[in-house]
Amino acid sequence: MSLNLNFEGALQALRTYFGYDAFREGQRKLIEALLQGRDVLGIMPTGAGKSICYQIPAVLLPGVTLVVSPLISLMKDQVDALNETGIPAAYINSSLSLAETNERMRQVAAGRFKLLYVAPERLESEHFRALVRQLEIPLIAVDEAHCVSQWGHDFRPSYMTIVRLLRDIESRPIMAAFTATATDVVKDDIVDRLKLSEPVRVTTGYARDNLTLSVVRGADKRQYISHFLRERAGQAGIIYASTRREVDGTHAWLNGLGISAGKYHAGLPEEDRARTQDAFQRDDVQVIVATNAFGMGIDKSNVRFVIHHNMPKNLEAYYQEAGRAGRDGEPGDCVLLFSPQDVVTQKFFIEQSEADEERKRNDYRLLNEMVQYAHTGECLQLTIVRYFGEENGEPCGRCANCTDDREMVDATDEAKLVFGCIHKLSQRFGVTMVAKVLRGAKDAKLQQFGFDRLAYYGKMSGQTEKAIVQLIQSLIGDGYLRLTDSQYPVVQFTERVRDVIEQGERVYRRVERELPPELARGGSSGRSRGSRSSGGGSARGYSEDPALFDALRQLRKRIADGERLPPFVIFHDAVLQEMCRVKPRTESEMRGVKGIGEAKLAKYGQAFLEVIRAHI
Repeated sequence: MSLNLNFEGALQALRTYFGYDAFREGQRKLIEALLQGRDVLGIMPTGAGKSICYQIPAVLLPGVTLVVSPLISLMKDQVDALNETGIPAAYINSSLSLAETNERMRQVAAGRFKLLYVAPERLESEHFRALVRQLEIPLIAVDEAHCVSQWGHDFRPSYMTIVRLLRDIESRPIMAAFTATATDVVKDDIVDRLKLSEPVRVTTGYARDNLTLSVVRGADKRQYISHFLRERAGQAGIIYASTRREVDGTHAWLNGLGISAGKYHAGLPEEDRARTQDAFQRDDVQVIVATNAFGMGIDKSNVRFVIHHNMPKNLEAYYQEAGRAGRDGEPGDCVLLFSPQDVVTQKFFIEQSEADEERKRNDYRLLNEMVQYAHTGECLQLTIVRYFGEENGEPCGRCANCTDDREMVDATDEAKLVFGCIHKLSQRFGVTMVAKVLRGAKDAKLQQFGFDRLAYYGKMSGQTEKAIVQLIQSLIGDGYLRLTDSQYPVVQFTERVRDVIEQGERVYRRVERELPPELARGGSSGRSRGSRSSGGGSARGYSEDPALFDALRQLRKRIADGERLPPFVIFHDAVLQEMCRVKPRTESEMRGVKGIGEAKLAKYGQAFLEVIRAHI
């Protein structure tokens, strides 16, 4: 499609509809490319403003823009938000009756909307394809585009229907693909499978400056969560668990403590899931316990924390889920509660899957990288951005590792014992066997192989097997050792071992310390950032004027309930905080608050001004 629309029109649309004067990093380049008729691939972290990259061009382009989105809840929230800004939008999905669907399609054909959201499964409907043949569709935007890749963490075969739809559109539309996270392999797969034509690629970076990442090992998970939630009463958060049983148990336990929480997993009736998600979106429930079924499409902007009760299957899935905290740019805490049983659970899932052997090997490789993240002593944010291919970066200064004040000790001699033992075992055994040999365990299998006659047998007999395993895991986490990509991974050397043995590089690790008694499981040791919070002890702890912020939130909630909308669709928390800072008293001053477009100013401005004036 040959286009060359004026970028000034995009800036004007941004100001009019969204209340901002400038685009964020990456947005301008993507929007300029789309307005010039170029395909694009945008990799932008959660909260970076991916949606605006196709919503602004949709306003300026002729006809209707088709948005392919995987979840009904995401469509509804985005459509509600667009209509609130004054941009006519609609969705067609399974939540509509046949009569409603037909009426919606008539409205689309009549040119009532600028954006139409559909699920990929809808593209297989001949009735819908007949509609498409009648429409002028200049742009197709594919949200959560990693779903099209077999190497992504959430592959959905239905996404393959997107390309087939192009046959029904007379003039090929511009194609735009967006996702929050994608490795280089996944990016190339997206381009290939969606048939993007020499796309402009923009990756804005994976670092989230407002998130504080933590890994907690060896804790009693329930005690930790109870302690954590007490310190954040009133804050919205998600607790992810790996199984339905874990969700049900944690949910019942929280309610037993008097903490109002919802639960969400694929085993619940659809109406229960919808009711729970709706309550969470509307701030009627502050905490959700869920499997990863509560995933993409969580558009709630004021989630202040995400706790992983269990370790996810890979870093891509972890960062997608953890990144649901702090979408509004305000502080968010992301805590991974790690236990060795999590690894066993994820291996079970891999073995029970119907994937071929190549895919299973890849899944084991990704799982090993997740385990390394759980044990690394390096900056957690830096570890993640490097996983996604960004080599340049500085420690974040916020994560649990960057702020860890424990003493660093020289562990070179212990590390050399581990390296020597692995060498004598010909790099053919796993972590547990190496630890047993060094501990001098009286193990039948060990004796059967004759390992009790090795020079390294019992060299670390003064330590527990668990402590030796922790040492080996930390050496894996810090890149001295690696695990093979298999169900029973073998410990092998990396090039860093040569630097220690031949170049004299020293190995340092932090002193293990006991968790506080109320958080420890059976007195085990581990690392914990415990009660540390980047967001303050309450939902309003980070506002410049907590009393005014509370009053504005209450007004927003009343308006949202009256209009049957989630509160963040009215205004994000960040907009309310900006009101607290600026304290506008006139409509003109309110227009200067970032995030308030003309439609929302006309609709809600006076009510919020009255609350601000009364407070002043």
